[in-house]
Amino acid sequence: MIRSKYDWKIEAKEADDTFLKLAKKRGLDAIAAKLLVERGITSEEALDDFLSADLSKLHDPFLLHDMEKSVERIRQAIEVGEQILVYGDYDADGMTSASIVKETLEMMGAEVQVYLPNRFTDGYGPNLSVYKYFIEQQAISLIVTVDNGVAGHEAIAYAQEQGVDVIVTDHHSMPADLPKAFAIVHPEHPEADYPFKHLAGVGVAFKLACALLESIPSEFLDLVAIGTIADMVSLTDENRIMVKVGLEMLKQTERIGLQELLQLSDVSPETISEETVGFTIAPQLNALGRLDDPNPAIELLTGFDDEEAQAIAIDIKAKNEERKELVQTIYDEAMTMVDLSKPVQVLAKEGWHPGVLGIVAGRILENISQTIIVLNIENGLAKGSARSLEVLNIFDALDDHREIFTAFGGHAGAAGMTLPVENLEKLSDVLCQYVTDKEIDTSIKNPLILDETLSLPDLSLESLKSLERLAPFGMDHKKPVFWLKDFDVTQARTMGQHNAHLKLKVKQEGASFDVVAFNQGVLASEFQQAQQLELAVTLSVNIWNGQTSLQLMLVDARVEGVQLFDIRAKNAKLPFDVPALTADLRDSQTAVLVDLPENPNDLKSWFAANDLEALYFKNNMKTPYYLSGFGTRQQFAKLYKTIYQFPEFDIRYKLKELSQYLNIEDYLLIKMIQIFEELGFVTIKDGVMMVNKEAEKKAIESSQIYQDLKKNVKYQELMALGTPREIYEWLVE
Repeated sequence: MIRSKYDWKIEAKEADDTFLKLAKKRGLDAIAAKLLVERGITSEEALDDFLSADLSKLHDPFLLHDMEKSVERIRQAIEVGEQILVYGDYDADGMTSASIVKETLEMMGAEVQVYLPNRFTDGYGPNLSVYKYFIEQQAISLIVTVDNGVAGHEAIAYAQEQGVDVIVTDHHSMPADLPKAFAIVHPEHPEADYPFKHLAGVGVAFKLACALLESIPSEFLDLVAIGTIADMVSLTDENRIMVKVGLEMLKQTERIGLQELLQLSDVSPETISEETVGFTIAPQLNALGRLDDPNPAIELLTGFDDEEAQAIAIDIKAKNEERKELVQTIYDEAMTMVDLSKPVQVLAKEGWHPGVLGIVAGRILENISQTIIVLNIENGLAKGSARSLEVLNIFDALDDHREIFTAFGGHAGAAGMTLPVENLEKLSDVLCQYVTDKEIDTSIKNPLILDETLSLPDLSLESLKSLERLAPFGMDHKKPVFWLKDFDVTQARTMGQHNAHLKLKVKQEGASFDVVAFNQGVLASEFQQAQQLELAVTLSVNIWNGQTSLQLMLVDARVEGVQLFDIRAKNAKLPFDVPALTADLRDSQTAVLVDLPENPNDLKSWFAANDLEALYFKNNMKTPYYLSGFGTRQQFAKLYKTIYQFPEFDIRYKLKELSQYLNIEDYLLIKMIQIFEELGFVTIKDGVMMVNKEAEKKAIESSQIYQDLKKNVKYQELMALGTPREIYEWLVE
């Protein structure tokens, strides 16, 4: 069944004539102008700033807290030849951050080492054992953290006690109690008023590079673009400028590791966009940190050895394929454990890889629109991640119950946790009780903003080019989503490995386009047949065999009214198992009609009495009158002529012979005899039929049985041969 994943909200803002003229002068169409107004761009100055990518508009790095102090300390370390450690993180943001600081320090002549913590052995953030090793064994005397540090009290305190200064550069939520580091560079630090609070870790690292080099090192912006997009921070203000320029730099990057990775991924440099980073580069870098040691990523991003770069790129691609398989396997297993009677799902099992549980939780949330916790069980502990609907703040829900955890942290939409296995049931109870006590309506889905109603006849590649002027898209500047309705699905076919994906052909007023729907292959029949189908889509370019065309990418789908799905074909299968009942109500919203009621009024009454979302109809018929019809004038005449010759006719034993002689199906023949009896043409007693030769002449059409049979044939014809739309219209008459 097609169920929307989001709560659709239509934007109502419109661009006025003045702004439309401004936009048109800059090569933008009316749709692009409306989108800009929705995003708060309403003046000429704001429009020009938005469309440009002027690096001179970047904020002064020395406005960041402790930046001057950090620069002085690093320069001092370089002057006296101190050993510097750059301590990063195991995700794409941390990898790119560390790479930028490493290259900056090397350009300045520093002795520098880089370490990215291992997710499984070191955990996130400053690790005491790792700090001890580098201080005691590697003679490190200055540590610069990137993309982490504001929560690293123990390790940072140890380093400072050993006379090793720690400069923290971070962007994560600041705790009330900050570590006693030598310096803390953070865009949200309360003792500084940095103009833009939403830098990624790589953005803060880049600011440090700018301050150290006293210039804007644009050669680092390819890495800034990767880290910023990967970390899903606000793509506005200076993030937008850095990413926009960075994507252009990425198209011509000289980093051989990135070149290898792009080549292995079949990405042409000229087609690189924010989606290339978000769906190709970043997931592969993240896969390394999710499944293995992340440190080879530094060599990939900064190294100069062609063979080593190729080997690392091949390994990263393999890790990403492994990650995909793990996610799919765990997702499939976890979905069998979902209990939709509960408002929140706590799913735990032994053998699930802990590095991908956040991805799995996010996919399940998107699929069933419920808050999800997915945990791996090992050595008596359950450890994993939560992803939550906007209506339920998962951190608030669990923060007062820390006694059930051995570790817990997070924010409104996501959390990580470890707890004893025996507390799993309590965890579920706590969340369900929280929903009850706070009267949270968990049926409320996360919102999806629809920017404009789509008209297929008005679509062209030029429309897309105008929208591309507004790129890059990301957080706080979402790729525009369009509302498509009043169209026909002319084709639905599956594609991809295991037929997991779906491609629709949609048509509206003579215009036809493809719609690609990822992970919707199982619903191919539903999309083909759904009535009153509405789609939320984005626009995309498809390049195939040298041909460029515009295609639509499915974001969400919904159906107004009851969905009817045809499973009348012999090989048609349900997307679920069902016992062979006439009307099997799987839940209060989904039913399967296997055997068709003989009386059409019974079906209509049943349909009206059940508040359905979907009805799958097999429509098996005990007596298929629609195949034989309701009897022709010639058939009735031939029957009467035949039986007129016999004073008495025993229909108990001679019916089959009579059926074969007249070439009339026995079930229709019975109806015809009943009609004759109703009209007085024959009498039947003890199974013996006698012709009433004195019967009054009457029209066959005057028989009530005939009239009912005629209606029944039409009813069966509709149920056997009608389209889902025709059946739906009949049911709701």
